[in-house]
Amino acid sequence: MSIAELRHQLELGNVSARELVDEKLSRISKVDGKINAFLEVTIDRARADAKRIDEARAAGDPLPPLAGIPLAIKDNLCTKGVTTTCSSRMLEHFVPPYESTVTERLWQSGAVLIGKTNLDEFAMGSSTETSAFGATSNPWDPSRVPGGSSGGSAAAVAAGECIAALGSDTGGSIRQPASFCGVVGLKPTYGRVSRWGLVAFASSLDQIGPFSTSVADTVEILQVIAGSDPRDSTSLKVPVPNYSASLSDSLSGLRVGLIKECFEHGGLDPQVKESVLSSADLLQSLGVEVVEVSCPRFNDGIATYYVIAPSEASANLARYDGVKYGYRSEDSENLASMTTRSRTEGFGPEVKRRILIGTYALSAGYVDAYYKKAQKVRTLIRRDFSNAFNKVDLLLTPTSPTTAFLAGSHSSDPVSMYLSDLLTIPANLAGLPAISLPCGFDEDGLPIGLQLIANVLDEPRLLQVAHQFEQAADVLANKPAGQFIP
Repeated sequence: MSIAELRHQLELGNVSARELVDEKLSRISKVDGKINAFLEVTIDRARADAKRIDEARAAGDPLPPLAGIPLAIKDNLCTKGVTTTCSSRMLEHFVPPYESTVTERLWQSGAVLIGKTNLDEFAMGSSTETSAFGATSNPWDPSRVPGGSSGGSAAAVAAGECIAALGSDTGGSIRQPASFCGVVGLKPTYGRVSRWGLVAFASSLDQIGPFSTSVADTVEILQVIAGSDPRDSTSLKVPVPNYSASLSDSLSGLRVGLIKECFEHGGLDPQVKESVLSSADLLQSLGVEVVEVSCPRFNDGIATYYVIAPSEASANLARYDGVKYGYRSEDSENLASMTTRSRTEGFGPEVKRRILIGTYALSAGYVDAYYKKAQKVRTLIRRDFSNAFNKVDLLLTPTSPTTAFLAGSHSSDPVSMYLSDLLTIPANLAGLPAISLPCGFDEDGLPIGLQLIANVLDEPRLLQVAHQFEQAADVLANKPAGQFIP
């Protein structure tokens, strides 16, 4: 059932919040040993929160919009009193004394924390294999990855271990795992959702968003977490619209652009290409005009990103020095040795790789050649998007060049791993909202994701088109038999 349907059943007393929580806890107990989506399951807290919701309903109090809904939270979002590790030994024992803005808004809306989910260490990865606490598996095929870095959240939703989940998206870390796991994943406009309490990776790129099994549920979560926040200087001070108001409006007259550079790329799986182009035909049948557009620098996004993001990571992760908080090596003779050993032992290989890349790009003599040049290309990418949105309302691409790949298949080749974010990164560089939703399956029965990109703050139109496509395609109703963990 959808969040709206569950809320109605709770109000009628046909189901209790405790029953919803116990159902998901039972599901986690049954399947998470195969998936490893959760780093911590908050059993006692979830049941206590559910009890409060049930008592409020029994007393006749009005229920908040997410009352009793069990949610999972990516473990790079601070949760007061609940360990927040970023899947790193560096923060293995870190218990935040404060709540992130987004999770605070969820709890105020009645949502129930069911647990914290696995991720690539410090959100650096595309497969959830760099976690210090074990890789997450894809529920559709446990021999394959769920994507990353928010693979735990995507897998938890796909496997029915929670109603919805939060992730973070720096270069595709919500949309790519949503594509691999056959769920809906939204990256809002940069600044639409507060980043306060999100452990920073790349501050000019990071954005928080929801995973769910439908666009309607995505709208429910976004409605709660969106909005300005005085604690986040990058938060946009603009009103939050009613996102559900236009979901069913006519699509007639809307124009959607196929970015030709995406479909010409040699790394695009033919099955993915065919499925996405078929989805474009379906949109046309719904009254949308589909045209081809060009974003000449779209495929330059990945090279640009892998200068800017590591540079910002190098600065953000400098705070983990073994002094203020986090892992501290005890086997050291002096402060310099302690800092070196703490960072060497506390960070995994991928995090170290990106810190070194970023430090090099920012070093004297190289900052002009790399970091500043990358920022200039970023401006050109934004300009390409701006020109495209002068002609169309939305842009359409595959979410990922391939479906979920086998675990370990890219472990020895970091560049091939980076290329899985080729189609998602440009939206982050431009700060645009984008959504991934299922559009079909490949010959192995693995989900294929369709990406829609909108102009800044045009989430209402993005969600409108995504919702109506989802309703017409009904992709998951025709999922291959035997692929999904029972």
